[in-house]
Amino acid sequence: MPRLDLLLAHNLGIGRAAVTRLLRSGRVLDIEGAPLHDGRTPIALEELPRPLVVDGAAITLRARMDLLQHKPLGVVTALRDATHPTAYDLLEGAPLRAELRAVGRLDLDSTGLLLWTTDGDLLHRLTHPRRAVPRTYHVALGGPWRPVPPEFALADGHVPTIVALEARDAAQMHPGLVVPDTTRCFATITLTSGRFHEVRRIFTELDSLVLGLCRVRYGDVVLPDDLAPGAWLPIDPPPAA
Repeated sequence: MPRLDLLLAHNLGIGRAAVTRLLRSGRVLDIEGAPLHDGRTPIALEELPRPLVVDGAAITLRARMDLLQHKPLGVVTALRDATHPTAYDLLEGAPLRAELRAVGRLDLDSTGLLLWTTDGDLLHRLTHPRRAVPRTYHVALGGPWRPVPPEFALADGHVPTIVALEARDAAQMHPGLVVPDTTRCFATITLTSGRFHEVRRIFTELDSLVLGLCRVRYGDVVLPDDLAPGAWLPIDPPPAA
């Protein structure tokens, strides 16, 4: 069971000595306005997230953070990059931001659902190939694709695990899908494998061309239609298979 002082240090990004000074000077209050002085007070995980007031400002104590982001076009999935803006740059103000790590990746030219978590075990479970967590994408294409042949494999020998592949109308596409003027048709595809540029390579092998790509689901987490590109929101910890 975590202690109050450790949780405050964790959430405020300050040292324990600074937390002790805050507590001793009566600058940490519970939601009813009563001062909290004892940093050794245990806080049950069931009580988190828990609102407090520190130096007159409302904060929320958390032991962990999970969020979903609508990754826009033109940013890379990275904590820092010398060439491009990053999806991490867009998480300014997120609780426990310094500890957040992306669950999987979306490349520069892809949009859609990007999960972030402070839980390393969850990150590993959601991304490990053995877990076969399904990911669903909406795709804008330059032309029709040929049927998936038996024993389908990519040029490097990788065999993608395609759970579903269907044609869709433009009206059925997620608003986050960027649709170029040269788009001729649309598809939705669900995979449980996750290789680099896998969706683009699949459609190349099927004699089509991906012009726009948006991830709309990762496991049980769905990208809300009304979440603006670049925006994020907290979520409950996603279940791992």
